[in-house]
Amino acid sequence: MKDFKRMLYGGDYNPNQWPREIWDEDMRIFRLADINSATVNVFSWAKIQPGEDEYDFAELDEIMEMLKKENYDIVLATSTAALPAWMVRRYPEVARVDYEGLRHKFGQRHNACPNSPVFQKFSRRMAQKLAERYGDHPNLACWHISNEYGGECYCENCEKAFRVWVKKKYGTIDAVNKAWNMHFWGHTLYDFDDIVAPNALSDGIGYEKTAFAGISIDYRRFMSDSMLENFKAERDAVREFDKETPVTTNLMGSYKGLDYFKWAKEMDIVSWDNYPAYDTPWSSTAMHHDLMRGLKDKPFMLMEQTPSQQNWQRYNSLKRPGQMRAQSWQTVAHGADTIQFFQLRRSVGACEKFHGAVIEHSGTENTRVFREVAELGHELKALGDTLLGAKNSAKVGIIFDWDNYWGLEYAVGPSADLKYVPQLQQYYAYFYERNIPVDMIPVDADFTKYSAVVAPVLYMVKDGMQEALENYVNQGGILLTGFMSGLVDQSDNVHLGGYPGPLRKLCGIWAEEIDALAPEQTNVLKFTDGTDAACSLLCDIIHLEGAESLANYGSDFYKDTPAVTKNAFGTGKVYYVGTKPDAVGLRKILDMLCADADIKPLVGEETKLEIACREKDGKRYWFVLNLTGKPQPMIGAFADKTDILKGRTLKAGEMLENWDTLLYVE
Repeated sequence: MKDFKRMLYGGDYNPNQWPREIWDEDMRIFRLADINSATVNVFSWAKIQPGEDEYDFAELDEIMEMLKKENYDIVLATSTAALPAWMVRRYPEVARVDYEGLRHKFGQRHNACPNSPVFQKFSRRMAQKLAERYGDHPNLACWHISNEYGGECYCENCEKAFRVWVKKKYGTIDAVNKAWNMHFWGHTLYDFDDIVAPNALSDGIGYEKTAFAGISIDYRRFMSDSMLENFKAERDAVREFDKETPVTTNLMGSYKGLDYFKWAKEMDIVSWDNYPAYDTPWSSTAMHHDLMRGLKDKPFMLMEQTPSQQNWQRYNSLKRPGQMRAQSWQTVAHGADTIQFFQLRRSVGACEKFHGAVIEHSGTENTRVFREVAELGHELKALGDTLLGAKNSAKVGIIFDWDNYWGLEYAVGPSADLKYVPQLQQYYAYFYERNIPVDMIPVDADFTKYSAVVAPVLYMVKDGMQEALENYVNQGGILLTGFMSGLVDQSDNVHLGGYPGPLRKLCGIWAEEIDALAPEQTNVLKFTDGTDAACSLLCDIIHLEGAESLANYGSDFYKDTPAVTKNAFGTGKVYYVGTKPDAVGLRKILDMLCADADIKPLVGEETKLEIACREKDGKRYWFVLNLTGKPQPMIGAFADKTDILKGRTLKAGEMLENWDTLLYVE
């Protein structure tokens, strides 16, 4: 597989939306920023294929030739994320049917039924023709299949394909009835033809909930698999003519609809689009970078970020001076080998005309945004291939699992406020704030690589997970789990015998009941050392079965019963957090976990600066970022060392301004 020769710096470029004379001006301006790559052809299907048997590559040929002359690394998309109008007119079944049961007309994007034979035929053919024409292009750096896969379809084609998928998985209709608990409400199935898509016309409850989680979770799996088959079909069409160029598609962080760990197995390199809101915590952005790196345990591509502002969020704030640079270096610090923007030139019309770009509507380089893009470009050019392939290492693994994501949020009860990603985020934030590196890992990861594994709301314990976790802890690992864990199997049927089901022996507790607290309600955690902290959301009512209590509840009828426990299992330990602690309580619990696992921050000094490290060829590259919103003192660990980005040397205690970013090598 071909490797990148330099850090790609560029982004989505749509010269086909502009007159030819604009192209040369774009190239002149981009040169000033040391932009070296462009992602092209993302939404050009309609132009390239104006009819069923018509193809016109003349304009794309011209674009590719122009980029070649500029020595750009080209990310070539297959253009299949938006259907051409002629296809929908002739074959209306290619359009999706939505959750409410309505078939869509021509419009929008990500609008194709993934199980439409017509779409499958034409999308594969498009990828094939592009690869045949450009597969040996000397500047081709990466293939970009479709764009931001997502959404669902509930049409008859999908329903029929779902029945085939279900039959392949379960074999018999009796097995389906058992897995989905269809004898509840008299939903017994007599034949595979009785299976219908779980939308608003059947067992859906307002899209986010369902009367039968078993079928709805399987439909999520099926939709993820269906779109993955679309990706694989185009990838395989490319591979007929190009065996060497890496293939990707741009993912979207913790997007709920697709099982990205499964997708990553089919991708040569992971890429993703990072669009935090004005109030997104930096720890959340970091966690999503780590998740994207964790999908393949390798560096990733940042395929999209905005140079300044989005257009589609509720409040589309400008990035403040220095923020884009700092955000980009944070991305690199967590494993990115590219920095790419959407978009290189701001669109003249339609819904993205107010989405930020390298070249704004003024059409010149004389803007604050461009000057900042150029500053970063010069820094990246100076580094060359220094950081390409550099490794991030961590002793803490946090489990992220899409089956658990779907299952937990389909659960009708116990609390409407219980969401999957925020529960993981609060644990990640603890480690982030202490500069303790984290890997985001799948349920089938090699846990032995980690001193501690953190698995909040591990709601669904599938086959093999109990044994893997027990083996890990038995051999000395430190595990943390807690409320809403170990409750159901892969079909969302409860593990009988008492909560937390197959984790009960491992945790050394029995959770008899689960109390849900309304937003205005709290309880108190009373730790054995006399410390108090607040807790909220859910409260497991726990009986000890070998574990020791670290904190008891301070009120309600379950006052003085265990809330947080620790159990010795083999040569390891298991922490069980039966409620949602506040920041004080969570810090106390995780401080104890880190002590047991001998986990220490990257630097010994307490600091509000973000510190990250990547390693390559025996060298360590240290990133120091001030993302706090106000000046912060330099720590002693990097005092009197020279920052390789700006050549600065700072003394201990000297102030770093907000958005300051420094890079040290040792």
